[in-house]
Amino acid sequence: MPRRAAESLCPDGVILERDRADEARRFEAVVDAIEEYVPRVEIVEPGLVFVAIEGAVRFHGGEEPLVELLAKDLDRRFEADGRIGVADTPFAARVAAAHAGHDPVVVRDDRRFLAAQDLGVLPNRDLVDTFRWLGLGTLGDLAALPREAIASRFGSVGIEAHRLASAESPPPMPRTIPVELAVEEVFEEPLEVLEQVAFAARALGIRLMGGLQSAGVAPHVLDIEVEATDGTIRTRTWRSADPFTEQAVIDRMFWQARGWVESRRGPTGGVVRLRIAPVEISGEGRQLGFLDDTAAVLEAERALARLQAIVGPDRVLASRPQGGRDPAERVEWHPWGEAPGEVARPSDAPWPGATPGAAPALVPPEPVPFTIDWDEGAPVRVRLRSRWVEVTAWAGPWRMTGRWWVGESSRDRYQVITPVGAFLCDITPEGTVLVGVYD
Repeated sequence: MPRRAAESLCPDGVILERDRADEARRFEAVVDAIEEYVPRVEIVEPGLVFVAIEGAVRFHGGEEPLVELLAKDLDRRFEADGRIGVADTPFAARVAAAHAGHDPVVVRDDRRFLAAQDLGVLPNRDLVDTFRWLGLGTLGDLAALPREAIASRFGSVGIEAHRLASAESPPPMPRTIPVELAVEEVFEEPLEVLEQVAFAARALGIRLMGGLQSAGVAPHVLDIEVEATDGTIRTRTWRSADPFTEQAVIDRMFWQARGWVESRRGPTGGVVRLRIAPVEISGEGRQLGFLDDTAAVLEAERALARLQAIVGPDRVLASRPQGGRDPAERVEWHPWGEAPGEVARPSDAPWPGATPGAAPALVPPEPVPFTIDWDEGAPVRVRLRSRWVEVTAWAGPWRMTGRWWVGESSRDRYQVITPVGAFLCDITPEGTVLVGVYD
């Protein structure tokens, strides 16, 4: 539920912000434990991994002995029951793990197992609601429909859902991955602070996605490699059902670096090398919007990243609307490239006394002194630098009651129109100030 609704129901409740980087750090020990049995672990997110167990199955004499041994070891180390599902396809294995309790679930026939599952196991909630409205209840009902009909009605998202319901593995790669699509950065001065690693990860993620976009492909599986000053290398494989976005790549690199640096078996010294290599790619990177200038967006993002590298991450900002009475209060700023937190003042809340009409196009950081000539209570002209300009129309006043408990005084607000522009100004006991300029 929304945070505000939860606080109204439980005013004494404590709200903790989710820290995915800390989750990744804690989950690093679990990944290390799994790698003692299976060398290649693909991390989807902290708490969920996919593991190819063919070689380990032959070594341990079967699937049941392997998963039983792994489950007991994880239970002994972490005093918690991990859910383990075994199947031929990743989706069936994940569903099996969701049904597993203390004992692992081993699926012998993926298609038969999935056919009995409710549609709610599909990741696209809107698509599931549409399927239910059409009378479908299980994955078997969906798999029984002709794929051509699903494709014509629902497009690529419908095809993907039909593939999952039919227990089909992802389509094989049409071509090998060029080596030059991998990106790497070596640092002469080791990165010893996590903020430095995060900043370097952002630049590397932008380079990777820029190269993949130019090649017209999108990554689904990535190998991220971090090397320390002592030569120790930590490599992790990350998987995503949907193509990785630029921010998703940056987040996973930072999670991995933080998890390693803050672990008990962390690196000696700082980080001297970062590398990202795509392992599985698809042609989804070629699906461009008809009205979207994707190339211009990518070029703008690269330019902002370069500018951020020059002036610092806190000097390049992005904005979003929020609630408030003054124009300057209605915009919230946050560093570009970082996910903003919860809006402090919701824009849909009532704001009595807020200025009506369109918002000003230009709002100074601080109110600017402004000179108005009055005649019998009406503004007749304003001073713009060295000349006076006649007022052709005006509106107001709107009485703005200040927060007297913090020392704010009341003021009257006017909209003034002249032949050279329109202005929003406040009349305060200290004088007249400009608070906005209309386009």
